[in-house]
Amino acid sequence: MTNSNLAWWQTGIVYQIYPRSYQDSNGDGIGDLPGITRRLDHIARLGVNTVWISPMYPSPMADFGYDVSDYCGINPMFGTMADFDHLLREAHARGLKVILDLVPSHTSHLHPWFLESQSHRENPKRDWYIWHDPKQDGSPPNNWLSVFGGPAWTFDEKTGQYYMHSFLREQPELNWRNPQVRATIYNAMRFWLDKGIDGFRVDVITRMIKDDQFRDEPRNPNWNGVNPYDSLLHIYTKNIPEVHTIAREMRALLEQYPDRVLIGETYLPNHELVNYYGAQNDECHLPFNFQCILLPWNAQTMRRAVDAYDASLPPGAWGNWVLGNHDQHRVATRAGATQARVANMFLLTLRGTPTTYYGEEIGMQDGAIPPEFVQDPPALKQPSIAHIIGRDPERTPMQWDDSPNAGFARAGVRTWLPVADNYTTCNVAAQERDPGSMLNFYRALVQLRKDEPALIAGAYASPDAGAEDVFAYTRTLPGANRLLIVLNFGAHAHTLDLSRVASRATIAIATGMNRTGEVDLAQLDLAPNQGLVLRIV
Repeated sequence: MTNSNLAWWQTGIVYQIYPRSYQDSNGDGIGDLPGITRRLDHIARLGVNTVWISPMYPSPMADFGYDVSDYCGINPMFGTMADFDHLLREAHARGLKVILDLVPSHTSHLHPWFLESQSHRENPKRDWYIWHDPKQDGSPPNNWLSVFGGPAWTFDEKTGQYYMHSFLREQPELNWRNPQVRATIYNAMRFWLDKGIDGFRVDVITRMIKDDQFRDEPRNPNWNGVNPYDSLLHIYTKNIPEVHTIAREMRALLEQYPDRVLIGETYLPNHELVNYYGAQNDECHLPFNFQCILLPWNAQTMRRAVDAYDASLPPGAWGNWVLGNHDQHRVATRAGATQARVANMFLLTLRGTPTTYYGEEIGMQDGAIPPEFVQDPPALKQPSIAHIIGRDPERTPMQWDDSPNAGFARAGVRTWLPVADNYTTCNVAAQERDPGSMLNFYRALVQLRKDEPALIAGAYASPDAGAEDVFAYTRTLPGANRLLIVLNFGAHAHTLDLSRVASRATIAIATGMNRTGEVDLAQLDLAPNQGLVLRIV
């Protein structure tokens, strides 16, 4: 396979924007669509080719947009439909694709559909949501739990039944066994595809079907006693086999439009994750691979994860990698600031499509959130474990410069979350001026990825590096340069013998950007926290 045979979503890089936090254009302290448009040149200069925008639909914002009240509109907080159309045009003019979040599993409790469904049991939309009678003692129908804490059921006094919600009570679950629900969501997808968007990332795609017998979920024998949600094995509310029918229907819909992509949010082990490609490669183009966002940051753990995932991919399937998103602590915090460049080199040299979370290009870390600023629903509902489950720290505003509010909003505006403390030194403007900055290193890595076909379409193999905290792997493609990537996940220097790979190589790029020349692979010196991409001679 050569790069010329690949689709844009295979050769490019996805850049995720959390719209509340990217750029405020109107002085309300909240990012918006005109703000994203203003910053498109920054995104284009990174060399990425795809912008993924987290939800910007009308919503009461109980879960910051993941409680949708209109699937075919724009939240006034973020702008107007004209603002979106302008953003789409400007992105396409720069060669950037635009994909949107689709949130089909649940709606807002204020969505007109749910208000109708809740009005009485005979309403035509009653079956659009998951309702069930109480047990004889009036308690919830079963033991299902909400991800955000407490039961997954809320009692409706007026109609005498419980409705189900995997997350907040303000996010009632749609009943995807109802064909009218399916048809209506598919029409919403067509609305955006007809506008010219380039695809969807489907939120919690694995949760779109629930057990129709409403059986209790079994206890988790390995629960560590921390997060109550993990006390059960979620075999009846997640990854039900019938969900694959929905994924195939969504994919078939996208196939009616040329050159679109379907990405699924799939927190699953390999043997279940690969099923979301479909038996005929007819489901998700990219079921998200989140393993490296969840595992401890050390060389051998990552090597085992990459080896296992790469080996598990079915014929014709295209892999992908994610190190950061709006639901997980930032990689520069999880791995440590000294490992941030190694992390970007890791992400951008593996086999498969990478996804970069906004701010990773400058090494942004989690922000400190004072108690009075905490916004995230699960953190507010379960304050004792807020430091574990709270998602505010990874959602702080983008750091553009060293002016008040980091250039995200004008001075004097109270931003929706506080700007991280290090914004005066860690920001785009400062890193633009520094040739050796993380920003310029990120751009150089992306350019190298474009220049070296093996980094996109090449095979992967991981020879033993001979050091516990070093991960080495090769990327090889017939007719292209053979590459060796060597990553030091530790704080100690090493002299490695990688002569089993080749005798000599030249340095294509180093994490410090100041190491060049030819090296002897029988005695390869590797500094602490250093990564190298080597062209094998």
